[in-house]
Amino acid sequence: MDILKAATDWAKAELFSTPFFMLFGMAFLVASIGFWQLGKTEMARAYIIPTLVAGCLLLIIGLGLFFTNKSRITQFEKAYHTDAAAFVASELERAEATLKEYNTIVFTAIPLIIVVCALVLVFVPTPGWRASMITTIAMLVVILLVDGTAHARIDGYNKQLLAAEKELKK
Repeated sequence: MDILKAATDWAKAELFSTPFFMLFGMAFLVASIGFWQLGKTEMARAYIIPTLVAGCLLLIIGLGLFFTNKSRITQFEKAYHTDAAAFVASELERAEATLKEYNTIVFTAIPLIIVVCALVLVFVPTPGWRASMITTIAMLVVILLVDGTAHARIDGYNKQLLAAEKELKK
């Protein structure tokens, strides 16, 4: 098993998926501009700021993850060639911590926030609150979609790391 190839493949797959945050961020920004230019009703005008904020947040998330994972590709090779066992141990620790974060944040906190936003949406009829809650739900759904696939990838990578750790201990 070539764990360096597995690590590099994982990072490259992340490089492919993180631009989806940026793509959705741009879509939110375009929607914000559309509401600003074309919105005639109070409800349409209420979407300007929430979609602008959501778009900026998704762009920041996407850019941050993209550059982080891009730099990891070269770091992986250096770390692996320096000390393969230490590389596997550190990557295993990072992957397990990331999996715990996904379970806590992505698969527990985000659905709870969506439920709270839906309740606010039902009970607070003002356009500003409704636009904010609908936009928040939409942004969180985007995060769930992208991070759901990222969770599957890092889970597979974690299993490869565990196998590599066993192999190195032999």
